[in-house]
Amino acid sequence: MRPSVVCARLIAATLACVAIGGWAQPYPAKSIRIIVPFPAGGTADIMARVVGQKMTETWGQQVVIDNRSGAGGNIAAELAAKSAPDGYTLFLCVVGTHAIHQTLYDKLAFDPIKDFSAIAYIAGVPNVVVVHPSIPVKSIKELIAFIKARPGQINFGSSGTGTSVHMSGEMLKVMAGIDMTHIPYKGNPQAVTDLMAGQIELMITNMPSVIPYIQSGRLRALAVTGNARSPALPDLPTMQEAGLPGYESSAWFGLVSPAAVPRDIVSKLNAEVVRIVGLADVKRNLASQGADPLVMTPEEFGAFMKAETAKWAKIVKASGARAD
Repeated sequence: MRPSVVCARLIAATLACVAIGGWAQPYPAKSIRIIVPFPAGGTADIMARVVGQKMTETWGQQVVIDNRSGAGGNIAAELAAKSAPDGYTLFLCVVGTHAIHQTLYDKLAFDPIKDFSAIAYIAGVPNVVVVHPSIPVKSIKELIAFIKARPGQINFGSSGTGTSVHMSGEMLKVMAGIDMTHIPYKGNPQAVTDLMAGQIELMITNMPSVIPYIQSGRLRALAVTGNARSPALPDLPTMQEAGLPGYESSAWFGLVSPAAVPRDIVSKLNAEVVRIVGLADVKRNLASQGADPLVMTPEEFGAFMKAETAKWAKIVKASGARAD
């Protein structure tokens, strides 16, 4: 065989080996981006950073938190849905983007089910009813009476249209028969800031984002919205204990990826999230913020999101709420 032919074959074989080696690189071989649908400082951001930091420590690859707020999380969700399905772009999904918005919005630029692959549930967080200290109420019954005496005059803030924070307020309006005005913000930190400044009167918001302000007295808490009292605020009654039987509204947070991410990558990510939420320091961190981690397989998390979509569809329709 001529030397030139041998040389050509050796070069081709070498290139093939390089190509195969490149494709065979173990995941993750580079930095990972987690798109978060709300600004830094909110509960979704807290969840993403807890998970991202532990992933970085384990895998030695930087996990970058990309905060993209707006449209109640829809802008970030659309961006994530259209990203390459290679496992290097993930989305911190919430009850709004992956359960409520399908009914609340007439049209979405993404399909929460078809355009994403479920990876793992992270944690659920009951909301908490908080008011500015100038509002002269100390219970849910007093709050309802206060609002009934001022129909349409009381403003409740939220982290965006269609979030659990927004829909918790709509649920209160329906169940208590009261009239108050929804003021949507681009994220929870801005809404909480205005609440503490007295620009709005109340919120029914994610617990982790306001616990420090409750403890410092800058906000007054009246009740939690879960089915049981929270260990983080054990003295607060549930909404049901406070006089609204059947009232339950909680936020939840999970990890999804664009659809068609390889199954082995989904499984590896799920195993890592399950490991992370089981760590003692993470459990303590989440518990101190009123968050309750829960282990789910990708299939279980997908089924959970479908069930949540059906649940919130009934609430959206009963309230008459529509996207602004």
